[in-house]
Amino acid sequence: MSPFSRFSVYFAEVARSGSLRKAAEKLHVSASAINRQILQAEESFGTPLFERLPDGLRMTTAGELLYDDVMRWQREFRVTRQRFDDIQGLKRGNVSAGLVQSLTKGPVADAIADIAREHQWLRLELTVDNSHAISQLIRQSEIDFGLILDPAGQSGLDVLAFAELEMGIVMAPDHPLSQCDALSLSQLSQERHIIPGDSLVVHERVSALYRKQGMAPDNIIACNDIRLIRSLIAQGTGVCVLSLLDVMTEVQEQQLSFVPLKHSVMRPLTLALCTAPSRQLSRAAQRVIQRITQVIDAMAR
Repeated sequence: MSPFSRFSVYFAEVARSGSLRKAAEKLHVSASAINRQILQAEESFGTPLFERLPDGLRMTTAGELLYDDVMRWQREFRVTRQRFDDIQGLKRGNVSAGLVQSLTKGPVADAIADIAREHQWLRLELTVDNSHAISQLIRQSEIDFGLILDPAGQSGLDVLAFAELEMGIVMAPDHPLSQCDALSLSQLSQERHIIPGDSLVVHERVSALYRKQGMAPDNIIACNDIRLIRSLIAQGTGVCVLSLLDVMTEVQEQQLSFVPLKHSVMRPLTLALCTAPSRQLSRAAQRVIQRITQVIDAMAR
């Protein structure tokens, strides 16, 4: 149950998307119904909330003021709901979290599934996105906590737990070099190399390593999706420098092999559980965070 009017929901979504059509698709209502609510509100307020442009809608000054208030009201109501949950003694509760795509398989995903099975009363709201987007949601108090990569570059966050995961060469388990204790890039000069795309967190580290080694293979496969990279490697298409986090489940299930880099000075990838410094966490959120923290601590060992 939400105390917010249908108009406030419609208005906020149009403000975010800048489009009646996009808001209608997101909310599963007709664009005309949304437009009707906004026109009625503008008539009631006596001022326009949006400028109608050829490529969409843009908030007026009045619209921006109203949007800020609607967001503040929603944040304050979430805190109130958390207090209600505490009064109920954890008979009900709502927990919102964000996580990066590489965590949709493996121990963190398994822990979330266990939590959902053990606590049938718990409402979980999970958002999968990149680290920057998740960090924004944390700072804006849109979610209780987030699991992001390399938090050092993200300001305004409290890190509650973290694990550093080494970088290495990922290859098919039947590759002749898969049983080596460590490998250097020079030992893989005859291999086809898969290079993580620039939208992936490991891209800068990997690119710097290739530059330092003076390697620039012509027949690379550039890919910005970890799932596709894992699939290509498993089929023997090439080798790739990745973090252990990216392939942890596949390595445990012997679908892929991970060999540490020899004499590597590459920084490990840091996985961090973060909250906003001012975030008031419900008892339900604290319980979930405690459970996820145990998983992260185990990954750090």
